[in-house]
Amino acid sequence: MNTFTKLAGALLLGAGALGVAGCATGLRTQVSRYQAMPAPAGQTFYVVPAEGTARNLEFNRYASIVSQQLAAKGYTPAGAPQLASMLVKLDYGVDEGQTEYTEDPFARSRYGYGYGFGDPFGYDPFYGGFYGRPFYSRFGYWGGRSPFYYGWDDPFWYSSPYAGYGRGYGGAIRSYTVYKSYVDMDIVGKGTNAPLFEGHAKARSQTDEMGVLVPNLIEAMFTGFPGRNGETVKITVPARKR
Repeated sequence: MNTFTKLAGALLLGAGALGVAGCATGLRTQVSRYQAMPAPAGQTFYVVPAEGTARNLEFNRYASIVSQQLAAKGYTPAGAPQLASMLVKLDYGVDEGQTEYTEDPFARSRYGYGYGFGDPFGYDPFYGGFYGRPFYSRFGYWGGRSPFYYGWDDPFWYSSPYAGYGRGYGGAIRSYTVYKSYVDMDIVGKGTNAPLFEGHAKARSQTDEMGVLVPNLIEAMFTGFPGRNGETVKITVPARKR
């Protein structure tokens, strides 16, 4: 077996491993939290839009998710802001995206050997088809490449570890749009406006679907809530199994 055959086999095996692992891909986030939250002892809360955030049906959905999370931590939802001892100010968003480039060593290429039987892992710019690994979120589904595949600080974000092999071994330059999303949540004492919690969760993804990103970011925010004061952590929100 020559060196080329060995390398081809190794790359194919690596692609298969990534394809299987990709089915369990979750959203990688970075969460920063500052907190002086009191232990649950009958405190009530109400979720309101942060300044500049509209109160609409979309906001109501996310506010409901936040309420469920806080209730699960032992705090009590209030029926109106004036009945709450704490106000939860919620903000969220996603940018317009930026084009990124990387080399995919597992893609077929007219300049290299390819896989011979059709690439099961991705879109080929010369032959067509899907590119990537399916993603199953508890909040939504995309076929083809996982919209969260490149997550936060993913080691493959900027380049491939096999980039040095070049196109002669089947690599191809890919372009894709990267979106940055965030959820900000501040909790203050009603009446006193004393800060009790300040949280910021952010992620990078290949989808700008707010209906999927925001619930995942809220889940990251409440993972280990309220967290250590002043700590920034990386949290992966697990994908839903098929």
